[in-house]
Amino acid sequence: MIEIPEALALADQMNRTVQGKRIARVEVLRSPHKFAWFQGDPLAYPDLLTGQTVGPARGFGSTLEFAAGSARLAVSEGATWKYHADKGDVPAKHQLLLEFADGSALSLSVRMYGGILCFSAGGAENEYYLMAEKALPPLSAEFDWAHFEGLAAAVDPAKISLKAFLATEQRIPGLGNGCLQDILYNARLNPKRKLGQISADDLRHLYQVVKDTLADMTARGGRDTEPDLFGQPGGYQTRCSKNTVDTPCGNCGTPIVKQAYMGGSVYFCPTCQPLD
Repeated sequence: MIEIPEALALADQMNRTVQGKRIARVEVLRSPHKFAWFQGDPLAYPDLLTGQTVGPARGFGSTLEFAAGSARLAVSEGATWKYHADKGDVPAKHQLLLEFADGSALSLSVRMYGGILCFSAGGAENEYYLMAEKALPPLSAEFDWAHFEGLAAAVDPAKISLKAFLATEQRIPGLGNGCLQDILYNARLNPKRKLGQISADDLRHLYQVVKDTLADMTARGGRDTEPDLFGQPGGYQTRCSKNTVDTPCGNCGTPIVKQAYMGGSVYFCPTCQPLD
């Protein structure tokens, strides 16, 4: 799933790879997907995009967006772009295809679920897009200790776990269940612990780890659990993820475990991240 590091890394790749290309042909819903959500009628997307030139891309929250003339095309969550230097290499199944005048192409495939939004500039309607666009980016200077402390003060610390605090209710758009795992591993905190069970020093340390871990993930081109624009895994090697279950913790050697929690999974070291 696209989270903050992938949105930023993919935007950088887009700007270096497809910005300035003219869209010659658009195909929608070659392979319908019941968990692909669109803004408006997807069959109208070709009229909005065909003939337009790709403009700047940007990443915010879990959203990757680029301009195409006066239109905007934004994708999020499990909607994955892949660049093809030769349009003949496009896979048979996809939810959206952009063919460029120079013979290259971008194909979009949805894994599990994802949002695909095409609209005229200023016409976004999706609430998650709008919330992410307005939120303070965690890697910005404005996302400071006072802001983070305010997020913590707005919840009931006795009832909310660290996973729920960081990765639900759009408190930090784009920080999801993927990035969450390594953030809490680096902070030496268990994802199931309640916010009220950690000290003020732990909370301050968690704030800094959020910023440092997301910055490291972004600088390395996203996580190794997610593909980049060329279908390659990101350069950041996750410590706690599906890739590391049952492998030794890099700090103590205890095997990393996976447990079901809050409708998903958490990955952690039971020695370095004790629950109590």
